[in-house]
Amino acid sequence: MIQPRCRLCFRLLVFVVLAQIGIAWSAIEANQAPPQDLVAIKGIGPATSQRIIEARREQPFNDWDDFIRRVRGIGPATAARLSANGLTVNGQRFQPTAQAGQELLWQPMVPRPVGPSR
Repeated sequence: MIQPRCRLCFRLLVFVVLAQIGIAWSAIEANQAPPQDLVAIKGIGPATSQRIIEARREQPFNDWDDFIRRVRGIGPATAARLSANGLTVNGQRFQPTAQAGQELLWQPMVPRPVGPSR
């Protein structure tokens, strides 16, 4: 006989697995989504939705770098947030790259040990 505590753990596990599957299926494609679907993504309002639609009318987005370049107001940090909230470009989640403005422009100084030199 299964203990009540085990049943609760099993139900919780099933819920978590189904929620993860639901998140994977709920991805919204930037090249195909209607305005109401784009606005449903946290971080996209009516103005941004309109800019996305206008940019993709010219030509579909090739990748996230193309999306960032062509949609005003979207940078790498915003793209990462939108991707985390369910937006995809050609079925891909955002992966920061050097072309997306992530190149290292500054490095902190590395502390050196204090003491007599040998």
